[in-house]
Amino acid sequence: MYAVIRTGGKQYKVEAGQRVEVERVGTDPGGEIELAPILLVDGAKVLATPSELGKALVKAKVVEDTKGPKINGFVYKPKSNNRKRWGHRQHYSLLEITSITPG
Repeated sequence: MYAVIRTGGKQYKVEAGQRVEVERVGTDPGGEIELAPILLVDGAKVLATPSELGKALVKAKVVEDTKGPKINGFVYKPKSNNRKRWGHRQHYSLLEITSITPG
């Protein structure tokens, strides 16, 4: 059985026991989070409509908060002494999928 969940503006295909790195969720490490699936496949049975997915639930445990790689940017405009340096490091949460219930 697997499910497709949406979090952080992205979709992820997950199975029970799998670890997924998603954009940071507002739960501290060690906490539980419930995600609503947008697609659920159980063998030959596929649940995809909102009425079928009304009671379906994906439970996950927040393992840790991590950071992605550092991205450095530099903007330069010649002849105007215009230089700007910036950096970004995305925050992620590592989720472990504990259960998928079709409802």
